[in-house]
Amino acid sequence: MSNTYKKTDVILIGAGIMSATLGSLLKELSPDWNITVFERRETPGEESSNEWNNAGTGHSSLCELNYTVEQPDGSIDVSKAIKVNEEFQVSKQFWSYLVSNKRLKQPRDFIMPVPHMSFVQGETNVAFLKNRFEALSRNPLFPGMEYTDEPEKLKDWIPLMMQDRKITKPIAATKINSGTDVNFGALTRDLFNHLKSTNVDIQFKQSVEDLTQTSDGSWNVKVRNVETGKIETHTAKFVFIGGGGGSLHLLQKSGIPEGKGIGGFPVSGLFMVCQDPEVVAQHRAKVYGKAAIGAPPMSVPHLDTRLIDKKESLLFGPFAGFSPKFLKFGSMLDLFTSIKPHNLLTMMAAGAKNIPLTIYLINQVMQSKEKRMEELREFVPNAKSEDWGLVVAGQRVQIIKDTPEGKGTLRFGTEVISAGDGSIAALLGASPGASTAVSVMLEILNKCFPENMKAKAWEPKLKEMIPSYGKSLYENPELFKGIHATTTRTLQLEDPKKPDNSKVKEA
Repeated sequence: MSNTYKKTDVILIGAGIMSATLGSLLKELSPDWNITVFERRETPGEESSNEWNNAGTGHSSLCELNYTVEQPDGSIDVSKAIKVNEEFQVSKQFWSYLVSNKRLKQPRDFIMPVPHMSFVQGETNVAFLKNRFEALSRNPLFPGMEYTDEPEKLKDWIPLMMQDRKITKPIAATKINSGTDVNFGALTRDLFNHLKSTNVDIQFKQSVEDLTQTSDGSWNVKVRNVETGKIETHTAKFVFIGGGGGSLHLLQKSGIPEGKGIGGFPVSGLFMVCQDPEVVAQHRAKVYGKAAIGAPPMSVPHLDTRLIDKKESLLFGPFAGFSPKFLKFGSMLDLFTSIKPHNLLTMMAAGAKNIPLTIYLINQVMQSKEKRMEELREFVPNAKSEDWGLVVAGQRVQIIKDTPEGKGTLRFGTEVISAGDGSIAALLGASPGASTAVSVMLEILNKCFPENMKAKAWEPKLKEMIPSYGKSLYENPELFKGIHATTTRTLQLEDPKKPDNSKVKEA
């Protein structure tokens, strides 16, 4: 095997939505920089970004009940809902810029309007939902949200879910028409097609084996061709590790102190899918319920309208499961090889603290199809087993770290880990993930390129791409109204009830 050295400015590891977003930002900010992407699979977006491996929800807190926390006095803390909503608005602004400037061709290839709803049953849950509605409907970021606890109104909103439903306890729902379904797989592929046209070097079937920092602060990245076994070493001033669940191993190989003491806990997912046109036509929304006691936040049950491969379908789930793999196409040894002397105690503490979660995951893995159908019938009472199949979704690796909350804390969010000198950064964690990709990548740029971010060359461009850059939309409701109107028009999100499917077919 030969060994060669190749120089570039930036190396992106992993060809998912995160690398696609970071590469697109950098190409707009510094078009002359040389960027190289390494991906172990044959095409972009095959892991977590793939449309079958995630829920496709444009996470903006319109329907996700876990982003609004009920306080002991009954009030609702909406701070996380505001944060997630603002982050998705940033993503929509950047996508709108890319569409307007012909970087992305047809927005309906990757995003379509779908109402977002929350649905609950039982007196306590109905009271919570009403309080949540009152808190959010006063907020400028949630215009047009509706609430009802009237069965006749619910039959109009969600006919499939209300058909043959025996109402034995209070039920209620909220609805907001500005929700979206996002095909992150299609978006990832479109972004990489554009990057390829800007001479970004995208190399598939390449496995990153090691990373070593040199005396001048740059990084040598050892790459192996998975077919030929050929080894090459590429050198770059900056490296981004965006390999989904595989990022933890590469972060550990980098040896940076910021990566010490961090572990990972893998959770797999399954969805029930229905593609029967007669059934699909009766439901048009993303409807989120409440997670079961002991379930991780990512397991909030929801019934979604999806547009995949230019065909509408319904997905219900997710059903959690456990696999020691960190990637869908990973190794059964991933979890065990991630345990190092520096994170052993943290991992042991997490194991001891999360026994109920482990039991929950085991129960989920052992569920029969009929048991899953019983859960589906909480949403769709007359669901027929023959109409629904099973799809194995992607792997998610939750971060385990020591925090002020205690040793071995399991965290369900998305986190950026970067070196003190800003020469390398890694993205760990899961939800809300892809929906907030642009905000997360801006965080990386701020951490790793602070001088450039303040420079005259970058800041005006950032404000051109993201008009709200540096401002809070919550604190500037008029700015939000203008931006919301612009992104809605540019991304063709005007009419959630009548999507322009003709344009999808022409694409």
